[in-house]
Amino acid sequence: MNKAKFMAFLGRLRHNKQMMIGCILLGFLILIAIFGPSFAPYNPKLLQDDTLASPNATYLLGTDNLGRDVFSMILYGVRTSLQIGFIAAMISAAIGIIVGGIAGFFGGIIDKILNEIMNIFMMLPTFFLILLVVALFGSNMTNVMIVIGVTSWVSNARLMRAQAISLKERTFVKSAITMGESKWSILIHHIIPNGIFPIIAQTTMNISGAILTEAGLSFLGLGDPNVFSLGQIINNGKMYMPRCWWISTFSGVVVVLIVLTFFLIGDGLNRVLSPKMDANK
Repeated sequence: MNKAKFMAFLGRLRHNKQMMIGCILLGFLILIAIFGPSFAPYNPKLLQDDTLASPNATYLLGTDNLGRDVFSMILYGVRTSLQIGFIAAMISAAIGIIVGGIAGFFGGIIDKILNEIMNIFMMLPTFFLILLVVALFGSNMTNVMIVIGVTSWVSNARLMRAQAISLKERTFVKSAITMGESKWSILIHHIIPNGIFPIIAQTTMNISGAILTEAGLSFLGLGDPNVFSLGQIINNGKMYMPRCWWISTFSGVVVVLIVLTFFLIGDGLNRVLSPKMDANK
């Protein structure tokens, strides 16, 4: 990307309101993830006598059935959710870029085999597969991140495959082939760098999907019991609904806010990288 195109990209970025709103919200969430636990009013593992206390001046968002401060637990839960979302989405993006790039650029029998693998993964009931893997191998955070990433790469692979099929017909790629550059070198240095932009937008969307998946697992009691997550807090509070609504409600609102943030950024990136979307709006 030359300087003129980069400046045009920054210009479109500044004028995209939903992208800017999403970035502001993301900055706020990152600050909470980094510094929030330091400012938590209580240790979230501290058991107190004030069980199921409603929101008040002492406990801003109330306490749960064990007397733990809900606000402090949410501050820790945001960090966990963002960590799982980012790492799972990066795993998904890496697998999708490699598989899609190879399938689209090499074509032929390789493309057919990889396409069939993608179709198999698309037909699989992903969430139930995740449930099975977590149940078999344990529900620690590392396993959860890996299994979410490994089961959510197909959309990235299909996007990268389409990009590779288009890019390999471009003049600069054909020139590289004519000059004797190896196919793997062309894939790594020309195809992937020029075709990765839609994957960036898709990966941003996948972060919110990974966070929702982890929240769902924790809600079902299959999350990592050694860390605080928003889904776990919702699960702890469900049995006390609707009388003690604050436990599940506030953590649920935070989940919605995080998912909305990444949706705004992902959709904004799509519009910035594909100006025709705004033209057809």
